[in-house]
Order: sequence, then C-alpha cells, then structure tokens
Amino acid sequence: MIRAALDAGKHVICEKSLTGYFGQENDPAPIGTHVSKQVMYEKVLEDIDSLAKVVQKANTQFMYAENFIYAPAIWKAADIIAKKKSRILFAKGEESLKGSSSPVAGQWNKTGGGTFIRTGTHPLSAILWLKEQEAKAQGKEIRVVSVLADMGRILPQLTEYEHRHIAARPVDVEDCGTVILTFSDSTRAVIMATDTLLGGSRNYVELYCNDAVIHCKLTMNDMMETYFLDEERLDEVEISEMLPSKLGWNRPFLADEFVRGYCNEMKDFIECAYYNRKPMSDFKVAYDSVKITYAAYLSAERGAKVELPS
Repeated sequence: MIRAALDAGKHVICEKSLTGYFGQENDPAPIGTHVSKQVMYEKVLEDIDSLAKVVQKANTQFMYAENFIYAPAIWKAADIIAKKKSRILFAKGEESLKGSSSPVAGQWNKTGGGTFIRTGTHPLSAILWLKEQEAKAQGKEIRVVSVLADMGRILPQLTEYEHRHIAARPVDVEDCGTVILTFSDSTRAVIMATDTLLGGSRNYVELYCNDAVIHCKLTMNDMMETYFLDEERLDEVEISEMLPSKLGWNRPFLADEFVRGYCNEMKDFIECAYYNRKPMSDFKVAYDSVKITYAAYLSAERGAKVELPS
C-alpha cells in the first residue's frame, strides 16, 4: 500500500509499526512458535530495504505516525537536549498494559509479534528519535550497534481464575519483553513492554544525562485525581484507558489527545502535506524501529546479543 501510494504521487501516513513478518506460503502454524526468528529478521530487512529505495525516490512525504515523538514531554526533552547539548548516557522507556482490545493480538500472523511490537515500539521510537536529536546537537552520528533481548509468555501458566483480570491471550507471541540497546557512543537504553500490567496503561521515557535527569510521563499523569464509591451515572464519563473499574482512587486522562502527542502529530503531517516538507517522525525512525524490534526477537531466540549492520 505504501509503494502504491508513493508511486501514485500521494503523501503517506503510516501507523506503527512500519511492517512485520506475517508468514509466507508453507510456513508451519503457528508461525510465532515454528518459524525461525532468523528467517523473520532477514525477510523484514529485505522488505524495508526495498521500501527505502521507493521512499527515497518519491517526490512526496512519508510520515510515520509515532505519537510518542510528538508528545509534549518528549518535545521538551528534545529541546533541552539540543540547547543544553546534554549527553544521554542511559535511557529507559516502557509501555505496559493488561493486553490489547484486539481479538487477534495473540496471533503472530495477524500482528507480526506480541507486546513489544504492539507497545514497546512506542518508547523505542521515542528514544531513537531523542538520540538522533542529541547527535544533531553534537554534530555527530549515533546509531544502535547491538541488541540484547529477553521475550517470553508468562500468562499461559495461569488458571482461568488467575487470568480473569488480564485481557491478553497470547498464542504464539510474547506477553513480556525487555530489550537492551547499545549505541555507537557506548551509551545504553532499556525498553520494556508487558501485557501483565493492571490499573491502566503505563507510558514513560526517562533520560539519565551527564548534566540532567529528565522524566517524560505520558500516562498515568497526576493532573487530576478522583475517588468514587460507586459507578452510578458514570457510564458516559471516560476516566482512563484499560481501566476495568472507576471505583476508588484514579487519575483521569486529561487532554489525552494532546498529552500523548496526537494533536502535534496531525498538525505536523498536515503542514508536511501542504508545504511538502519532511516530518519530524520520518522513514528513518520507522525503518530503525522495525529493524531493531526483529533483531530483538532474534536475540531472544538465540539467547545472545545481535550485532546490527550499519
């Protein structure tokens, strides 16, 4: 679809993730269990390398809809890094929740992976973009040189009763993933994603710099707190994402479409289309994010670090 749209002279807005491995003819099912992650990694690299050539030749814009990059907290962090010329020595990011609302989220051939490609790619892309802003301010290139990951399925061991509060039903995908990145400047980042978190969704990026500490919190924020003894007449009141009950103390999402970056994202994309200029969130972020994600799946399968080609 991306190729067809660019060839037709159209701008493209692509949701995350850019692509994935969804199976090939004669793959044994389920593919997440039976197809080697080496095969998946090589096929995804082949696909995105081919697509990169199409994007580079296009006279229109490819816009990657990664809302984390447009979140005000991430923007402010980038502004600080650029002006202060801080070095990001260690970064940590997470998106976790109780599972997806999609009924096919547990199947690799529908989603291209589990919790990490669905949710972990958000903080991953934000950290990659922030390191890119640091590199520009320093007048150098910084890239990811290796990936070390652990992926697993925890939830299938639960009884139905123990599982009752969690929505995730992984068949051949991971419900827990932790990835360690090593950058070419010897700095590190850790990205975590799980489908085992109750109480709403958890979204943050933390930066430990040589001259600063920056915490970027997208959810849950503490701008407002509520306490309810019952849910009477609250049917039409939205409190927060992935929250099964409104009872007790909660922190409602306020201006969620702005805090999580969606408004800034759409504004940037509309301006990119109007002026035919490059977006903040571009093909490079999309490319690197999916390459690193599948390198992480390969690393978890091998139980060893995966070195990335430049």
